[in-house]
Amino acid sequence: MAELKMPELNSVMIAGNLTKDPVYRQTTTGTPVVNFSIACNRRFRDSNNEWQEDVCYVGVVAWNKLAESCRDNLHKSSAVLVDGELQSRTWKSQDGTNRTVVEIKARRIQFLNKRRRDEEDGAIMEDGSEEDLRVNSKDLYEYKYLSPDEEPANGQVR
Repeated sequence: MAELKMPELNSVMIAGNLTKDPVYRQTTTGTPVVNFSIACNRRFRDSNNEWQEDVCYVGVVAWNKLAESCRDNLHKSSAVLVDGELQSRTWKSQDGTNRTVVEIKARRIQFLNKRRRDEEDGAIMEDGSEEDLRVNSKDLYEYKYLSPDEEPANGQVR
């Protein structure tokens, strides 16, 4: 019999809201990195056919220009869509025990909070209302989509 080979597939896409402000730092070699956690809600019907809600908390790490964009644009409760891969890290804590974490290493992050264009001068203003999380195609909103290899055309991150 032929040996069955599993495909090398490690891909995750998840949407949620940041549970805290992102933590930005630089490695000893100066590489930017940001860590944050998102809460992803799931609604389902239980055995009694009643709606229930479950929350899954997931850690995310982003590197380089993507980390800088996250630092500049995200804060607690920001809505994001993260595309990346699962990775695990192991380290020794201060008390000497080995710790392991599984998190998403982001390839792309879509910032879902809508930003409104001021029609008079073209400036972009952040709308801080609860309605930030709803997408309405009739409104004039810009959705920011940045990946590690993409930069805005004018070299500026808004």
